[in-house]
Amino acid sequence: MAIVIQPYRPEHEHAVTEFNQRLQQGCEDKNLVFYRRAEPPWLPRSAESRIYNEFFVAVAGGIVRGAYALKTQEFYFPDGQLRSIGYYHHPLSEGIVNKAHAIVGTLLLRDAMQRAPLLYCLGMGGYENPLPQMLVRLGWPHCLVPFFFRVVDPTRFLRNMENLRSSASQRLLMNLAAYSGAGWAGFKVFQGYRALLAPGSSAAECREVASFEETEIAATLQSLWEQARQTCSFAAVRDAEALRILYPRELTHFTRLVMERNGAAIGWAVIGERRKDAKSKYGNMRVGSVVDCFALPEEVFSVVRAATQTLEQQGFDLILSNQSHQAWGKAFNAAGYLPGPSNFIFAASKQLAELLAPFEAVRPRMHLTRADGDGLPRNF
Repeated sequence: MAIVIQPYRPEHEHAVTEFNQRLQQGCEDKNLVFYRRAEPPWLPRSAESRIYNEFFVAVAGGIVRGAYALKTQEFYFPDGQLRSIGYYHHPLSEGIVNKAHAIVGTLLLRDAMQRAPLLYCLGMGGYENPLPQMLVRLGWPHCLVPFFFRVVDPTRFLRNMENLRSSASQRLLMNLAAYSGAGWAGFKVFQGYRALLAPGSSAAECREVASFEETEIAATLQSLWEQARQTCSFAAVRDAEALRILYPRELTHFTRLVMERNGAAIGWAVIGERRKDAKSKYGNMRVGSVVDCFALPEEVFSVVRAATQTLEQQGFDLILSNQSHQAWGKAFNAAGYLPGPSNFIFAASKQLAELLAPFEAVRPRMHLTRADGDGLPRNF
């Protein structure tokens, strides 16, 4: 029976529940479920929406065989223009557990490309997964977004970082480093050395705000965006209205920081705690994340340092971030972060790539964070 891809409506919710049950019965990853409700819980579309999510389902004979989400948002481009583009995320196909439906994944992507020819993917968990492999075969330009981590508590890091404890010998060495104090000393010496080399900056106030909607903040955030966007070759619009939509007051698991000097915003950051179900990677550590950030070019390090200090004060053992812009990468390095292996992939449709050409020249100044991909509202 022919598969029809259509907007997800309330009458599909029962069929989506059954689709999720079949996925759960056929695989071990309990995160492989689509949204139970047709109305997006984050960024629902409305008449005045600038940033919004839409859900679509692949239906055959009343049975849901696949689904995907599409986020629409304005981006700043190398030619200085703003264009609305699509972010393809959370695609799920019954082909994951039943090869008879293997074609569904291709149909979902084709449908998204028809709805949003300027389309990108970001995240995807590494090149070994089916979606990035398909995008590479289709000839989409792609790259890894660099990953940075800062160890706050070296002892807990050495005892809990499961990815580094994959063999008996590695576990022994890390336990020795943890219990002897050698690991703690090594990390602290490294971070102290980086602190000595860190750039200086003029005094600025860092304050936590409950919302970016506050009138006195919004005006300076708008000015900040208009001044700093030229430092980016490609970036999601981060003006005052976009911040209000992306980080509304009710998302209380975020901490919003604004850096100010002489009453004007010079940068901001959104930080939060990583999902606690990531124990297979991080054990019992408390893991924080610099989810999103933006700043005047000369203030990038000040924002990274303020975000880091706040997360340390909140008691996190490890701090993570993904940053594509070379200036932000340098700032995280200067703040005592280390580069790590990334599985956070950016890929652009061919029509989007035409506007980002030459890709290798544009790539170093693209400003992409976890917030632009598989990062919000809680998966970071």
